[in-house]
Amino acid sequence: MSTLPTTLPDWLALLESRHAETHIDMGLERVRAVKDRMALAFSVPVIMVAGTNGKGSTCAMLESILLRAGYRVGLYIKPHFLDFNERARINGEMASDAALIASFNVVEEKRGATDLTYFEFTTLAIMHLLSTTEIDVAILEVGLGGRLDAVNVIDADVAIVTSVDIDHTDYLGDTREKIGFEKAGIFRAGKPAICSDPVPPQSLIDHAAAIGADLWLLGRDFNYAGDQQQWGYGGRSQRRNSLAYPALRGANQLLNASAALAALEVLRLTLPVGAQEVRTGLALVELPGRFQVLPGQPTVVLDVAHNPHASATLAQNLGNMGFHPFTYAVFGIMEDKDIAGVVTPMLEHIDHWCLADLPSPRSADGALLAARIADMALGGAKSDARPGEFTVNTFPDPAAAFANAVSRAGENDRIVVFGSFYTVAGVMAARKSTLH
Repeated sequence: MSTLPTTLPDWLALLESRHAETHIDMGLERVRAVKDRMALAFSVPVIMVAGTNGKGSTCAMLESILLRAGYRVGLYIKPHFLDFNERARINGEMASDAALIASFNVVEEKRGATDLTYFEFTTLAIMHLLSTTEIDVAILEVGLGGRLDAVNVIDADVAIVTSVDIDHTDYLGDTREKIGFEKAGIFRAGKPAICSDPVPPQSLIDHAAAIGADLWLLGRDFNYAGDQQQWGYGGRSQRRNSLAYPALRGANQLLNASAALAALEVLRLTLPVGAQEVRTGLALVELPGRFQVLPGQPTVVLDVAHNPHASATLAQNLGNMGFHPFTYAVFGIMEDKDIAGVVTPMLEHIDHWCLADLPSPRSADGALLAARIADMALGGAKSDARPGEFTVNTFPDPAAAFANAVSRAGENDRIVVFGSFYTVAGVMAARKSTLH
């Protein structure tokens, strides 16, 4: 057997080289076989969160509230922006390289001849790390879909589906009903299954009934109401009033917060949480890249909106921000996304597009993207723009696109960095290097 890597970057490079063709193997047989050989199991409650959008926010709120309540929390969240270690959090801190390497070594030993993708291998490693660390609760974010995602080899005590919309159609299907069935695959018989989508697909409801899951639906089993100052949650047997709005900004965050509070209601006997801990947890929650407004001028907004549902929410949030003379977009996206569906809601808000090629073979070509956006804009929302009021430019990477936007924007203008995680991560990395 060849010598295993001794550093985290070398390990990640090895895993990437094994699956350089970037394919996704749908199916859990191989992951389950390795999981069984690892004797991977959790002795604490497991909350699993799936959804087209909102799952990262829901995980972050759960983590923040439970930490304030004094619990030791393990969190698996993805993807990462700057460091792989962001994916594994223990008590609010990123896992160390040494801890991750130790778990990588266990997966490598136990997989034998079983071939695992990068995502499957790292998922098993992080779940092993969390399951062997002294924690009180584990929060696991699902990657793609639910039913066939590697995380789903674990049985969740509480499963949450935040939203169901069109994304990853090559793998999950091209309708909300097909995608809803895939998301509902994380539900378990006799266990609470929470859905905070206001219009849940019938396929999700039917699957929960077919397997005998205890389905909690927004508007039926739990709900929220609020005014400009505060909001309240009501569940089957628990009410929480006079809550501060979550520190995560945006129109959909009360849906995500309600799902988190429903999960805590389900677990109230094993993980009791007081009213003040909920308030503080929501007030202090942080999650990079989700309508994240950076301090300073011009205003900079980071948002990983890369499907039509998320883009429409981002557009709504931008509309609520107040007046900015000009808005610059730093935008890059994968070719397999519904690009027209992502761009359309943003057209009325964006004056100047700075388009970036991304470091992925699936990246949409900047020049072709520029032509599409110009056609869409000048045929619609920006058809009356005078020369110079509407521009589209292309750049080799997000850092260059962002630098151009910064150089042109006035202090009262706004820069919106959105699209792929690669776009937001590229700008984060560029900002970090200029700050140091």
